[in-house]
Amino acid sequence: MTRFRETVRSLMREQVLDAAYGLVAGDGWGVLRMTAIAREAGISRQTLYNEFGSKEAIGRALVQRELERFLVGIQGELDAHRGELERSARAGVGYTLRQAVGNPLIRSVLLAARGGAEDDLLAYLTTRTEPVFGTAMSLLDAYATEAWPDVDAESRGLAVETIVRLTVSHIVQPVAAPEETAARIARITARVAYPGGAPRGAGGTAADSTAPPPGADPTASVPPR
Repeated sequence: MTRFRETVRSLMREQVLDAAYGLVAGDGWGVLRMTAIAREAGISRQTLYNEFGSKEAIGRALVQRELERFLVGIQGELDAHRGELERSARAGVGYTLRQAVGNPLIRSVLLAARGGAEDDLLAYLTTRTEPVFGTAMSLLDAYATEAWPDVDAESRGLAVETIVRLTVSHIVQPVAAPEETAARIARITARVAYPGGAPRGAGGTAADSTAPPPGADPTASVPPR
């Protein structure tokens, strides 16, 4: 019976978060009311309060769920090209940029990391939890340490910071299609990680037949592969 109740409770929480997500995406967090969430989720207002306690608690749970899904998605993109720095960077950045376009909550979360969001839902990211920048860079640095062992620690740290900050910058002010931007950012990241050129077969610029010649602008657009 206990397991059954836990399952029902978990399903109900997901139902509430789905309802809250739809309402926030449509109208924003500021005008959202507990009554509307309960109605959309098909439960009583009292049940909603019993489970979450407050609108703010729903906000925290909603942001946490979306971030977890987002980070799992990035991990999958990176793993698909594990050990190939430029290709994995391009895949991860491309996924992030597409999510920023298609997922209004993720876009707001990412913009909050740059102080570009006004919605009080996202205050949790800067005043009550670890900032998104710190989380993203820690995650990527841990991945890079394992996946790109031939990159020295200093270059790896610079490359990680470069890819995170450039990606969020392009979310704030996009200048090209996501895939084109992802290719540019990946090229820059590879140049930072391998200042002397990547080893042959390492997935970096030296092994890439589309790499520009020495002296070319590393931010120049490259065609999709």
